[in-house]
Order: sequence, then structure tokens, then C-alpha cells
Amino acid sequence: MSHTATLTDNAGNAADHIERRPAVTTTGVATQPVNERIRTVSNRPLYWIAAIAIIVLGQFAVSRLDWVARYPSEWILPLKDWIDSFFEWLVYGARFFEGTALEFKPRDVTRGLSGLLAYPLAFSDSLFFSGFSKQVPALPWITVAGLAALLGHWLGGWRSALLGAASFTYLALFGVWKPSMQTFALVLVTVPLVFLIGLVAGILMSKSPRFRSTVTPLFDILQSMPPFAYLVPIVVLYGVGDVPAMIATALFAVPPVARCIALGLDSVRHGVLEAGRMMGCTRWQLLWRVQMPAARSVLLVGLNQGIMQTLAMIVLAALIGASGLGSQLLTSLQSLRLGEALEQGIAIVVIAVVLDRFSRAYALKQPVYTDPNLGWGRRHPYLVLAFAFLVVSILLARIVPDLVLLTDKHSITTAPYWNAGIDWINVHLYESVQAFRNFTLLQILIPTRNFFQAIPWVTFVALIALLGYRLGGWSVALTAGLLILFPAVTGLWHETMTTLYMIGSAAVVCISVGFVIGLIASRTAGWSRVAAGVCDFFQTFPSFIYLIPVVMLFKVSDLSAIIAVLLFAVVPMIRYTILGLRGVPTPIIEAATQQGATRLQRLVKVELPIALPEIMLGVNQVIFMALFMVAITALIGTQDLGSEINAARSGNEIGKALIAGLCIAFLGIAADRLIGAWVKRKKKALGLA
Repeated sequence: MSHTATLTDNAGNAADHIERRPAVTTTGVATQPVNERIRTVSNRPLYWIAAIAIIVLGQFAVSRLDWVARYPSEWILPLKDWIDSFFEWLVYGARFFEGTALEFKPRDVTRGLSGLLAYPLAFSDSLFFSGFSKQVPALPWITVAGLAALLGHWLGGWRSALLGAASFTYLALFGVWKPSMQTFALVLVTVPLVFLIGLVAGILMSKSPRFRSTVTPLFDILQSMPPFAYLVPIVVLYGVGDVPAMIATALFAVPPVARCIALGLDSVRHGVLEAGRMMGCTRWQLLWRVQMPAARSVLLVGLNQGIMQTLAMIVLAALIGASGLGSQLLTSLQSLRLGEALEQGIAIVVIAVVLDRFSRAYALKQPVYTDPNLGWGRRHPYLVLAFAFLVVSILLARIVPDLVLLTDKHSITTAPYWNAGIDWINVHLYESVQAFRNFTLLQILIPTRNFFQAIPWVTFVALIALLGYRLGGWSVALTAGLLILFPAVTGLWHETMTTLYMIGSAAVVCISVGFVIGLIASRTAGWSRVAAGVCDFFQTFPSFIYLIPVVMLFKVSDLSAIIAVLLFAVVPMIRYTILGLRGVPTPIIEAATQQGATRLQRLVKVELPIALPEIMLGVNQVIFMALFMVAITALIGTQDLGSEINAARSGNEIGKALIAGLCIAFLGIAADRLIGAWVKRKKKALGLA
């Protein structure tokens, strides 16, 4: 996702519960020079005239120039073919150090990397799922639940201990223990890999401006492009299975982790670094003995981000052979066994909640110093207890087999009840739901789609460039214009406008609903904390989960896809609205009250203008999260860029997948540049930058 927005979101978990912050001064809100403000206002009609002229000229040219109405096929760049040819050469024709003892092919490297990653994955899988042998089976569920309780108590006390024990007991009780442990084993290996790569990249970004400027565009593309797009080249290079799934997950999860770590290292105060230098620290010692401890809390937020991003890929990774809950959930969805799919989705959420809470507790945990003269056992009581419980629980499980794995006789399933509920809805609410569905599709969505698809490509590109110039000058205009031109140049303009219609429709609803909820919740500190907690909970849901209720109610349609995007992407809008409004300095609010402003006037004239930059970051996040869902909603029948990626995945068409993915990424990056320019402009106008 986006740089500014993502970093704010990464660091924003700790800010979700903020009270109104005090201000040093109340005079910084209207510091923009009067002449500049007059000049800005006077220029506005010129931009409106230019926009109207672009629209009129575009409509006039459509009926006279075919290339305006439809991008000529002979102008399309064959980027797909070039990419396919490159990968064909890379896989089958490339030889390095040919004719020498060091000769190797790219496949030798990819197979070697796959073999290297397979070792820790095999160990983790044996420990939690398959066992090492008949004599040394996998850990019983009672052992894992008890160890989770001990770990939770060490991290955060009795509440965390209860959460750990209850969560793993739930997985055993509801008959999803084996696939859950397959997923858990995959996560336990993938997260350290992601964090290690992100740590190295974050350190290099912090220390080397050249490296930062080089990898930032790459990270922008990786975070903006749907993971579906790079699943195809990974399959070609690495095959299918858990190891390729780990590599795909790393590509998806490393950028936000690296950005967060770079942010943490950059935020260490200059005085702390100077003190380290004065004490004679080398550059290496300064990094590991000073900067890393000082940035510990932000670094651990990066770890939390790695965990959540990894879990977000669980179901997507199943598309290239990853085993576990994701594979079962995907199978259940494809066969419309929605009750089973919901149970499996809840199991993923349970694992996500446990890992999220444990990693946050570790980030907040203060170091505990013990007397080095004490014995090892007294200095590490939790390790002693864990080892004792491990031995006792394994011996007990050999006596009571149900403590190893609950049989169907003792496990619980709620799938029949969910399926019965779906049947009841289909019988009793079918006509009402279908009436709403048909009205929305026929009267709103289809006309909106037709409108977007009818916009001439020249007109749309010119309007985006004009908007970029209005907000940030020539650089933003050129960047945004070229990014929007890319789908036309690559022959995917029609699919891109369909995607834009779906994302635009969902974003409008997301922004409206999220703003209203955030506005109401921001009025009191208590409601803010409740809303932040609910947002935290819903952010742990894998994206596929949101497809289940909409398919239940609205079947397969554009409406289902848009509602799924809404449910997935509304959270950041709520979070940033609360963050912005709760962050308005108290003295400014008091000054407005003393001037006789009513609550409504104070909100409209004071609070919203100051909070608007943060709220716009929420809009930015909504757009990126909506774009992330494009390829996922393609699985329920949409006809947009996501369907192009899905079709390319089925046929292993690397060029087609990457080009469609880049079209989606460039939409997000263009929106990010425009919103970022607007936020910068607004902050400058308010005297906040």
C-alpha cells in the first residue's frame, strides 16, 4: 500500500485510543499568506473552465476521430508478449557462466532456494501437524493450548493466557485442528523470514538514501498490485506447494514491514545518537546497541504487521498449493458449502487474533531485569513451567487419546445451523433481497458502469493530468497522467474503467459510512476506544471471509463484489476519521467555543478542516484496500482487471497477469499521488506543515 498512509497505519495502532492532544499554540491554523489565498481562489474558475473544455472537446472529437473514442489496436505496446518471452528465456534458455565449472541456470537457483526453505517448513509441519515418525507424533492439542496459555501469561497476564488457551481449544473442539496446525506451521516459518528480510531492507533504507529511492517504487508496486498478479510468475519459477506460497507471502508482506522498521530507525532522536557516538560506539554498535533498542516498540509493530500480512495471504496462497485452512476454505467456497466455509474462516480469524494480541503484548512488554546470582530455574520460571507442562501433557495424551485429537464424537460443528440459516433466508427473504439486488443493479450500478466505460480515454487522462497539476504542479500531473495512460497503451482500458467503476462505487459508500461512524465515535473517548477495538477485530479477518455473507444473500453479481469491498475497506476510514477528529488540539476547540460557535459550527468550521488531512489518509487507505479486493472478487464472477488476472493464473500467462496487476497498481499509485499532493497542500494552508 501507500507509503505515507501505510506508515501512519502501522504506527496508528498505538494512536487509536488517543485523547485530544494539547497544543502549544492556537495561532497556526490560518497562517497562509493573504495574497496566496486570494491567488488560489482566483485561479479556481480557470481550472473549471479547462476541465469543461476538455470534456466538451472530447465529446466533440469522439464522433469524428475513432482514435479518441477507442484506443487504436496498432498503438498498443506488446508488453505482454515481451514479458512472456523474457520469462520463457529465463526458465528455459538462460545460462550463466556458460562453459565454466560455475555454469548454472535460473532454475538451479530457484530449486536451491526452495530446498533451503523446505527444511524449516518440514520441521514446523512435523512438530504441529504430521509428526516426525510413528514413535514421535505431532504435539497434542492440549499441549499446544497449555503452552499458548503460558506464553500469553508471560506476555500480558491472565487475559492473554485465557485468550491463548481458549483459542486453541476452540480449534480442537470445532474439528479444524489439523488444517489449523498446517496453517500455523506455515505462519511460524514465514513470519521470521518476512521479518528478517524486512529488517535488513529497513536498515538499508534508513542508512542509504540511494537504496531507499531505489526500492520505494518497487515497494509501491508490490503493495499496490494484487497478489494474484505475481502468483503466476512464482508458479512458473518455483512450482506449487507451501514453499512457493511462502515466497509469494514474503513479496506481499516485506514492504510494509521494511517501511515500518525504516520509520522506527529514522524516528530515533538525534540526541540519543549523539550520546552513543560520544561514548565511542562504532556504526555497528550504534545500530544494535542504541538505535534498535530505542526503536523497539516501532520495530515490534513491524513484526505485528508481518504477522497480519502473512495471514492475509493464507487463502490466496492456497491457489498455488498451500495447504491448511486456506485450501479448505477455498474448496468450501467454490462448492458453495457456506456453513463449512464460515467455520474455517472463523478458525483463521482465531489464529489471527491470537497472534495479533500476542505480538502487540510483546511490543508493549517492558524488559524485566533479574538478579544474575539467582539459579537458572529461578531466572526463567516460565521456561521451567513450559518444559514441565510439555512432558506431563504428552504423557497424559498417550493415556487419553482425545487429548491428542478430538474425535468426531466429541467435536462440535455449527455448519448445519449456518446452512439452515441460509436456507431460511433464501425461503423467507428471497423476494426482498432479490428486489433490492435487481433495483441496485439495474438502476444504479449498470448505468454507472456504462457511464465509466463510455468516457473517452483522451478525456479521462487529460482530466487526471489537470487535477494533478491543480494539486501538485507539473510533476504530479505528469506522473498521474502517465500512470492512467498505461492501461490504454497496454490494451486494457475497458477492463480498467470497469474496475474503476467498481472501486469508485464501493469507495463512495465506504467513505460515507466510515466517516459517519468515525464522526459519531469521535465525540467521546469511550466510544473512540470501542470503535478502535471493533476496527482492530475486523482488520484481523482475511479478505475471503467477506465473500461468504454477500454470496449467501446476493449470489454472484457486481453488487456482491462491491458489498464485499465495502465490508473489507471501511475500517481505515473509521480509524482515520477518529484519529483526525480526536487529534484536534483542545485549545483550538476551546477558543472556538469561547467565540460563541455552536457544536455544529465548531465541527464544520474548525474540527473538520484541521482533521481533513488525516481523514484523507483514510480515503487513501480505502482506495488501496478496495484495489486489493479486485482480484479476490473476480472469483465470484466480475468482469474487470481482476478477472484478467484470474484467467491468466489459470493459464500461467505471466505477461497478462503482470500487466493487469500493474494496471491496478498504477490506479492506486495515481490516487495516492493525487491525495498526497492534496494533503500536503491542505496542511500548508492550515499552517500544519
